[in-house]
Amino acid sequence: MSTLKNKIDFVALVAVYMANPNGDPLNGNRPRTDYEGFGEISDVCIKRKLRNRMQDMGNEIFVQSEDRCQDGCKSLSDRAKAALGKIKDREEYAKAACEKWMDVRSFGQVFAFKSNEKEGVSVGVRGPVSIHQAVSVSPVEVRSMQITKSVNGETAEKKDPSTMGSKHFVHYGLYKIKGSINVQLAQKTGFSYEDAQTVKECLRTLFANDASAARPDGSMEIYKLYWWEHNSEIGQYSSASVHRLVQASLKEGVVVPSGMEDYEISLQTLPELECEVIDGI
Repeated sequence: MSTLKNKIDFVALVAVYMANPNGDPLNGNRPRTDYEGFGEISDVCIKRKLRNRMQDMGNEIFVQSEDRCQDGCKSLSDRAKAALGKIKDREEYAKAACEKWMDVRSFGQVFAFKSNEKEGVSVGVRGPVSIHQAVSVSPVEVRSMQITKSVNGETAEKKDPSTMGSKHFVHYGLYKIKGSINVQLAQKTGFSYEDAQTVKECLRTLFANDASAARPDGSMEIYKLYWWEHNSEIGQYSSASVHRLVQASLKEGVVVPSGMEDYEISLQTLPELECEVIDGI
């Protein structure tokens, strides 16, 4: 694999229609919003989807969701012990973890580690791929629908099988995901240029194989992926200035968006920095 030599920045625009992009468990699983009504998707949620796509593409993943477990391990501790339990040196332990699991060398991880039977410490790996929480371009309209269940979940006498519930979703919203890949940290974890291309493909296909009752197939898609590769390790420009090159806003007179045609999207430029614009699926 070739070494990653140049810093990378990226922005992905996510279109959401009649779906719950990221429910808040402390608010009845309603779509996450801030106090001004802008929709949010946590960075943890985005990384979960990236891990799933990495796994779909044949890469070994350390933080596997329960329904995607491939090795039979019931916890992260069991998985780490099974693969790295015999390693007693901390640096060797971290290196082996990065070599084995793509999500570790991408996002980092903290491992519980014992150098001997009495001493317990942790091994921390800082990953080069950083992801911001996604925020919608404009305030989102959250709608709720009452639903019923006509079958009893448990056997009981004289119990009405009809049970009321609620389903919450965003009518329409456009979210912006921002992120970067740091060369110095990539060199420490062994994150390669080929790994960066895998992350790019994972972002482009982020919602493939991700359908659920809250996110039916086709309700969420990557509209555009913007990918910048700088010409140096530290980059020609700051990540903040690069991320600002993608501007999106509601068209004049639009209050509640119902599709991509209600947004104005523009891409600005910086000298000697090329942007690859990729259509999502």
